[in-house]
Amino acid sequence: MIIAADHPARGALAAGDHAHAMADRADLLERLCLALSRPGVDGVLASADVLDDLLLLGALENKVVIGSMNRGGLSGAAFELDDRFTGYRPRDLARRRFDAGKLLLRLGYDEPGDGTVRTLESAARAVDAMAARRLPVFVEPFVSRRDPGTGVLRNDLGADAVVRSIAVASGLGGTSAYTWLKVPVVDDPDTMARVMETSTLPAVLLGGDTKDGDQDAMFERWRSALRLPTVRGLVVGRSLLYPPDGRVAAAVDTAVGLLARTGPATTPRRTVEE
Repeated sequence: MIIAADHPARGALAAGDHAHAMADRADLLERLCLALSRPGVDGVLASADVLDDLLLLGALENKVVIGSMNRGGLSGAAFELDDRFTGYRPRDLARRRFDAGKLLLRLGYDEPGDGTVRTLESAARAVDAMAARRLPVFVEPFVSRRDPGTGVLRNDLGADAVVRSIAVASGLGGTSAYTWLKVPVVDDPDTMARVMETSTLPAVLLGGDTKDGDQDAMFERWRSALRLPTVRGLVVGRSLLYPPDGRVAAAVDTAVGLLARTGPATTPRRTVEE
């Protein structure tokens, strides 16, 4: 159970209906400290500024720490899919003795320019560099498209798009020995099972914003997906830090409870050591 808070470094500050919810750093840190204090929460995923604050606050003791690596695809920018690695480098994560890294991989098949292919190439090299240091890397893949009316970039959460993104992410780099997937949950449980058959890599579920404010439906989708063989846990940010009812501790406790009550049917493949 990992709490995610790397959104502000990409200029993505919205949570629910509040466009600048994550812009209040003191409030965000208070919510993070509360979430990290709850039983069963294993750690945090964030950019360097947030992790430095949490370290100074003493909130990272005995926690898993995952550093966010590419934050250059700024939310709303014309170059959003050219997602440069502006955060942690593999050597930074190794030097800080953090536990893992995370990278975002958005694929724009219809996007002009070569931002997607540059991101693909740099992501592959990051996977190689992490594996060379025996550090896990969580790859968060999407097929992304611009809304024809507004031009806003949106992630396609249809089953076919998620399958394709997982297939591409799984093949990055010269080894997949240290690669984990960070994947969205599609609405239909049977479809989610088909989606996760795309790869044998271990995976965690991402949260995103609560759809239509229906927190119970979100928890039920997670519960079903957590039963799938390769799914190993949750990496969730805004939907737990900014729940519709404002009760952070209750939302986090419910998510932790899903992990306690639903285990995978089988273990994922073993790590391949070179």
